[in-house]
Amino acid sequence: MPHFPVNHPARPLYRLLSGLIGVYILVFGVWGVAETIGDPLFARSSTWALGLRTNLAFSLASVVFGIVLIIGASRRTNLGHYMNLTAGAVFLVTSILMMSVLQTEANFLNFSMSTVVVSMLFGLILLGTGLYDKVGPPERAEAERERRRHPVADVHRR
Repeated sequence: MPHFPVNHPARPLYRLLSGLIGVYILVFGVWGVAETIGDPLFARSSTWALGLRTNLAFSLASVVFGIVLIIGASRRTNLGHYMNLTAGAVFLVTSILMMSVLQTEANFLNFSMSTVVVSMLFGLILLGTGLYDKVGPPERAEAERERRRHPVADVHRR
């Protein structure tokens, strides 16, 4: 069973990071929609927004994804925890898949290498924030702290 810390003291910082990523993605998506509004959905033109190449489909997906991340970051429940874990995995998988088809006609989201790098960074940050922003009752968090202070564990710390 995976171990996710409950009620980590830096949880507000992690929620802020995921919220800032959500805001960037939302602004990028809105900017990209404004730039590509007359183009076909999966155009392969040289349209850039906030330093990343985009098309209308990628911009629309970014608007939706940015809103979802902002909603997840604003909730103080485990919804944000699961959303960040999922979003991190989606960003990482998407960036690897799009990197593999970067110079082909299968690049339907019009990615460039800079888009791949930013997607990987966002995926790693969101995955990291998802690992540490789990919320639980104070009793469960205290039980985990006590388990880590177990006498057998203390022998291994010396």
